[in-house]
Amino acid sequence: MVQDQVEGAAQNVVGKVQDAVGAITGDASTQVEGKARQALGSLQQSYGQTIDNVRTAVVSQPINGVLIAAAVGFVLGALWNRDR
Repeated sequence: MVQDQVEGAAQNVVGKVQDAVGAITGDASTQVEGKARQALGSLQQSYGQTIDNVRTAVVSQPINGVLIAAAVGFVLGALWNRDR
């Protein structure tokens, strides 16, 4: 499991607890902060899963990984030179 997935899951759990504490105490700012932390945790978890999927795809098909990296480099180079 990728570190981002673990950290995202932890942030999600902390956000849920913070949201619940805010709801129990009636503190709207704590509740909002908990919901924001949940959203960021879910986003970080998704990012970690995506990175893990890309890593697996590149390991199983290295030629495709090289071709995609070359294509991305070409597009970024074209965009970089276009603005100059």
